[in-house]
Amino acid sequence: MALPKINQPLFSLTIPSTKAKIKYRPFTVKEEKILLIAQESGDSDQTVLAIKQIINNCIEDINVEELATFDLEYIMLQLRAKSVSDVIEIKITDPDTKEEIDLSIDLNTIQIKENKDHDPFIKIQDDMVLHMTYPTLLMMNIIDESDDMTDPKVLFKLMISCMKEVIQGDDVYPFKDFSHGEIEEFVNSMSMGNMNDIKMFFETMPVLKYEKEYTRKDGTKKTFVVQGMDTFFL
Repeated sequence: MALPKINQPLFSLTIPSTKAKIKYRPFTVKEEKILLIAQESGDSDQTVLAIKQIINNCIEDINVEELATFDLEYIMLQLRAKSVSDVIEIKITDPDTKEEIDLSIDLNTIQIKENKDHDPFIKIQDDMVLHMTYPTLLMMNIIDESDDMTDPKVLFKLMISCMKEVIQGDDVYPFKDFSHGEIEEFVNSMSMGNMNDIKMFFETMPVLKYEKEYTRKDGTKKTFVVQGMDTFFL
């Protein structure tokens, strides 16, 4: 006689960037082992692979590599909250006094922060608009581990990968239909104002962010801030 199967509850969430609703189950001991092995390895690539595997296991009909990075972070946080606990107790070290501070964090209060000035549609000229898309895991794969993310060449490569299409009047020009050389020529013809607008797109992107005020022993109030994938590893 086979052992009985354990039924896992299903929960729903809305993907921040697309507003699509998906259903997911909490991760189990199997997924916890995958994550622990990746964390112990200290290898960032291994951690990303583990996260992809966990999401694929817990959510059906989703392409992890096409998720915006902040979508991925949000989903992982929801999985963490439903799988382990939505309230965690942590210790942080004040950067100035090295004093240890106890914090209680409700994961349900960690939300995607949106900037009112953010716009994925960038005006190139009066009759032309550039439609940007958010960085995904698939796009991040173009960045080598040895690449310096402050290097203009690396940022240029990532920027181009996030360009979805150019809209001019009724005509739409998807970048996937053009060669790298053609795209580079188009980008090189942009004004510095255009480039500043593209930079603003990245700087104002939605971000998973948590802030909590705490008080040191000397009465000084400080703010603990964590964002992005770091929220999952609190």
